Amino acid sequence: MKRKLLGVIDATTYHEDLEDLLTHRSLAALPFAGRYRIIDFVLSNMVNSGIRSVAIFPKMQYRSLMDHLGSGKNWDLNRKRDGLFFFPSPIVDNDGNKIGSFEHFAANLDFFYRSTQEYAIISNCYTVFNMTFHSVLNWHSENGCDITEIHHKDGRPMEMYLIKTSLLIKLIETRNETGYTCMKDVVNDLHNDYTICRYNYEGHAVMIDSIENYFSTSMNLLQPDIWKKLFIKEQPIITKVKDEPPTKYVKGSEVKNAMIANGCLIKGHVENSIISRGVKIGKGAVIKNCIIMQKCHIEDNCYLDSVILDKDVRVEAGTHLVGTALSPYVIRKGTKQGALMNS
Repeated sequence: MKRKLLGVIDATTYHEDLEDLLTHRSLAALPFAGRYRIIDFVLSNMVNSGIRSVAIFPKMQYRSLMDHLGSGKNWDLNRKRDGLFFFPSPIVDNDGNKIGSFEHFAANLDFFYRSTQEYAIISNCYTVFNMTFHSVLNWHSENGCDITEIHHKDGRPMEMYLIKTSLLIKLIETRNETGYTCMKDVVNDLHNDYTICRYNYEGHAVMIDSIENYFSTSMNLLQPDIWKKLFIKEQPIITKVKDEPPTKYVKGSEVKNAMIANGCLIKGHVENSIISRGVKIGKGAVIKNCIIMQKCHIEDNCYLDSVILDKDVRVEAGTHLVGTALSPYVIRKGTKQGALMNS
């Protein structure tokens, strides 16, 4: 598998429905589950499948993504041969939803020429799932497929494709003659000369494409059966290691059904919520059904329900913020929210 499969992650997608959370970062770098980034899932799946060469194609706001992934050390991808590669897009376009842009690939065609892997798995960056690609590759070979498109068990395309590297190079080189701009164009063309197959993935998978979807997917992690489908001991989801002290729970604080990362200071009440690293929650504060990202500071006697706080947000004492499951209240990164502002 190490020599057979090349990993290609398209990190160019931009969903307008997530705009409030993507002002300072790419979708791939969106925080998730208190300590992860969205891209950790597909990247970990590739590494758990024995893939040792992964190319990431970002387009915009990729500084946060590069800071998170670094040299790929945490994923054992800091290697003399193969490893982790970044290829920022030189292409200016308004379509951020074509997974596997051949124009983007063409600008880095020498990478594909140098690759020794026989097959390539091309994936989006924003699907929350846990699978290995061994079964897909075996199924692809047994069925004589030219291109395999991975679908979820409910029939939805997952925007993931398995293809021979040589065929991928051919599609890139002939894009002007064929009119194919991306992998989706190829698999949707009923008149192409390729054997297109569909592989159905039976596990849990969610594609994050809106605030509502992001919120509901995050809240579902508080259900043990969902958690166990995503975080599997034998197939760990790997992320950047950060050394933080243990979270401190002050006398009188209360926590119910919550995920709380390291380095926090909890003085208030936290329920059905996901709290990231370094968060401070003041005395008398009540946090319910919320996603609180890294280094937020919620002062005394605040009340938050169905709220998403991006990183480094400060909520002043006595502030009340209430959203709903279908329309969570979102506070952008680095801002201050006060009681007077909310009155």
